[in-house]
Amino acid sequence: MINHKVRTHRSAEDFPQEEHLAYKIAQIAVDPVEVPTETAEMIINRVIDNAAVSAASVTRRPVTTARAQAVSHPWGASGIPSGAGAQVFGVNGSYSPEWAAWANGVAVRELDFHDTFLAAEYSHPGDNIPPLVAVAQHKGVSGHDLIRGLATAYEVQIDLVRGISLHKHKIDHVAHLGPSAAAGIGTMLGLDVETIYQAIGQALHLTTATRQSRKGQISSWKAYAPALAGKVAIEAVDRAMRGEGAPSPIWEGEDGVIAWLLDGPDAQYTVPLPGPGEPKRAILDSYTKEHSAEYQSQAPIDLARRMRARVGNIDDVESIVLHTSNHTHVVIGTGSNDPQKFDPTASRETLDHSVMYIFAVALQDGTWDHVKSYAPERASRPDTVALWNKIYTVEDAEWTRRYHSADPAEKAFGARAVITMKDGTVIEDELAVADAHPLGARPFARKQYTNKFTTLADGVITAAEQERFLVAAEGLDGIAAGGLSALNIVVEKSVLDGAPKIGGGIF
Repeated sequence: MINHKVRTHRSAEDFPQEEHLAYKIAQIAVDPVEVPTETAEMIINRVIDNAAVSAASVTRRPVTTARAQAVSHPWGASGIPSGAGAQVFGVNGSYSPEWAAWANGVAVRELDFHDTFLAAEYSHPGDNIPPLVAVAQHKGVSGHDLIRGLATAYEVQIDLVRGISLHKHKIDHVAHLGPSAAAGIGTMLGLDVETIYQAIGQALHLTTATRQSRKGQISSWKAYAPALAGKVAIEAVDRAMRGEGAPSPIWEGEDGVIAWLLDGPDAQYTVPLPGPGEPKRAILDSYTKEHSAEYQSQAPIDLARRMRARVGNIDDVESIVLHTSNHTHVVIGTGSNDPQKFDPTASRETLDHSVMYIFAVALQDGTWDHVKSYAPERASRPDTVALWNKIYTVEDAEWTRRYHSADPAEKAFGARAVITMKDGTVIEDELAVADAHPLGARPFARKQYTNKFTTLADGVITAAEQERFLVAAEGLDGIAAGGLSALNIVVEKSVLDGAPKIGGGIF
C-alpha cells in the first residue's frame, strides 16, 4: 500500500491533476491487476448477503416506496437508446439502471443487516453492489467484469474510510460511497483514467450531506441515503462518459471538501491505496452482521446472550454499565445525549441505534430477531422499559484505542458489561468482536452466508428460486456477458401483495 498525503492546495499553487486524490483513485480503477481468488469469493458472499437482507425487507414501507418509484421508469420504451435495462429486486421487467440501483439500494440498507467496515469513518461497503449490478445488467457485462468492479469499489471505499473521518464534522458516511461506486463502475466498464477521475469528482460533490439522518428521531432516510449515493454515482459516470467534468480538485481545492466540510485548510490526511499491480484485498477486512442492528451492537448482543444465564432474575438488576469505545458511546450510547434512544415509541431506525435498548432485549430474550426484537409491543413492555433505563455507556480509552487499531488481531468493536444486582453482586464480562466476525466464535463463511439467505428468504422466495439464485451467485465469475439478470430474484406475488399500499407521487 502507498500512503498518500492529502491536504488543501490554494488555487495559485502548482498542483498537477496527477497528484489529486481523485486521479490517484482513478489510476487504481484502471489497474489491470487480477482479482485474488479470496477477494472474488468474498464478493460472492456479499452478493448472497445483500440478497438475504433484501428478501427480509422486501415488504417494508420504504422499500415498497422505492420499488414503486423504480418500476415507474421502465426500460425499452420507443425512442430509448441501446441497453438492456436493469432488474428491480422482487419483480420481473427491465428498468432504468439508476432507478433499479435506487430501489435495490434501499432494500439492501433498510434493515441495517449487511456488511460493515469501521476505522476513521464508518461504512457499509455492500452498498456498492446495487449500483454496480444495475449498470452491469444494463450494459451487458460479464460476471468477471462485475467482480473486478466490485473489488475496486470495496477497495476505494474502505481505504477512504481508513484515512478520512467524515463523522467528526457530522458529514454522513455516504460521501465515501459516491466516489467508490463511481470508481467501481469505471473499472467494470473499462473506462479511461480521465473519465473516472471526472466521475469521482462529481459523485463526491453530490453526495456530501449532514449526519442528521442518523441523529435524534431517525427516519427511513437512513436507508435511502446510500441508495441515493449509488444512483448519483451512476449518473455521474454517465455524464463523465459524455465529456462533462467535475469541480476539481474536489478534496484538496481551496473551496473543496477538506477545507470547508472537514478539518479545514491546514489539515492533512493519509489515505492508503494499492500501488501499481497490487491486488485489491480490502473486502477481506470487512465483516457482515449476524444480527439486524448497528454494527457496534453486534458484540453487545452476543455478550448479553452469553451473560444471561449468570444474571438469573433480570428484575433483580440494579444497573448495567457498558464500557466501550468513543464511537459506540457517542453514536449509539448515552454519550449521544439523544433522549429518543430511551423512547419506547421511537422508530425502528432509532431503536437500531440504541445499544441500551438492544442490550436490554438481548439480555431478556437471549436471542435477536430482525422483526420481533423491534416490534412496538416489544419495545413498550414495562419490564423492558424498566431494564432499558438502568443501562448507560461510558467511554473506555482502551476500547477506543482498539477500535482505531490498524492491527486486525486487536481491532475491536465490543464492550465490557458491568451488571450490578440489587443485592450488591457484580457480574462482569466482555467481548471484543461479534461471534460472526472473522476472529469471533462462529466466523461467517460461505455456509453461514447461504444459511442467512435461506433463513431470511423462507416464506418470501420459493425454494426453486432460492436454489436458482444461489447457483448463479456462486458461479458469478463464469456468467457470460449479458447474463447478469440471473442475479435478480423474483418474490412470490402473494408476498408482494402484502406490502403496504403506497400512494401516488409525481412519476
